[in-house]
Amino acid sequence: MSPIADPLRRLGARIAELSAQLGRRVEPDLRALTERTGDLELGPPGLWSPNRACRLIRAADGWIAVNLARPDDFDLLPAWLDGALEAPTWDAVVAAARDRPWRGLAAGARELGLPVAGVGEIRADDTAAALAAAGRPAAGGAAPLRVVDLSTLWAGPLCGAVLAAFGAQVTKVESTRRPDPSRVSTPDFYRRMNAAKAELSLDFGDPAERARLRDLMLEAGVVITSARPRAFDQLGLSPASLFAERPDLIWVAISGYGWTGEAADRVAFGDDAAAAGGLVRWTDSGEPNFLGDALGDPLTGLAAAEGALRGLAQGGGVLVDAALARTSAGAAAELGLRSAA
Repeated sequence: MSPIADPLRRLGARIAELSAQLGRRVEPDLRALTERTGDLELGPPGLWSPNRACRLIRAADGWIAVNLARPDDFDLLPAWLDGALEAPTWDAVVAAARDRPWRGLAAGARELGLPVAGVGEIRADDTAAALAAAGRPAAGGAAPLRVVDLSTLWAGPLCGAVLAAFGAQVTKVESTRRPDPSRVSTPDFYRRMNAAKAELSLDFGDPAERARLRDLMLEAGVVITSARPRAFDQLGLSPASLFAERPDLIWVAISGYGWTGEAADRVAFGDDAAAAGGLVRWTDSGEPNFLGDALGDPLTGLAAAEGALRGLAQGGGVLVDAALARTSAGAAAELGLRSAA
């Protein structure tokens, strides 16, 4: 049984309830959508995440989760730790972090775009995504049934899969320069998340293709994203500019720590975000251990879908703010797990 089975079931039940109210009941296949067992090599959770990309490390006054999932993350380690490393290795990071406060470590990593979190630093009461008024509802509350899914990896594609099951025409749009990594790394998992969607590749660096993307987003009415706010500002596709043209738009923004505020551009993935939310098991010796594989992702994917359905019930005009760390913290609260930071 999944260690987060209860929060997942609650989210699934809420999705079923909302979708039934909107005319087509959807009961998410939790096993297919929220597990990657068999899709990649996973070890037992402990101080290491099951995929062995993220590690829990003791700092001077607490614990941090360090996620080095991308090939160039190791190249940033000397700059993060002020040149204190003889070599960019895990052992060197463990040694360098031991005498430093966790907040300073997390702040320095944030400036470099490294996913590092204090274990238990984020608190929340439940897993619900926040809905922020950003436009105005459509007259009569008619639900748009076309979705542009710009997200990658797990949480966003899962949200899109739920909306596809609801009956929406979902188009997965990928950058030709940065396609979804899971297409190659976990092809069977990729198909489970995206088989029901149409697919389109666009060059986001081409003004004409960006204009086409903008038209697609405005025509669809529901947009799912997993990039940080500044990425859309750079493309000229900020939510504010699209809501100005399509007031009843629903923008589902999946991020590490929330769409607004000083942490909006902070990088996170499922494992470090889960640790940030306190979604860990504490041993008798006072060490945190991971509970499972990238748990922040499936939780946030379902929370985003539930938020999108709430937005549809309201007639749109909202930004659904689904944050990996905050959703993880809500699940930790529901499970009665204590946090340390």
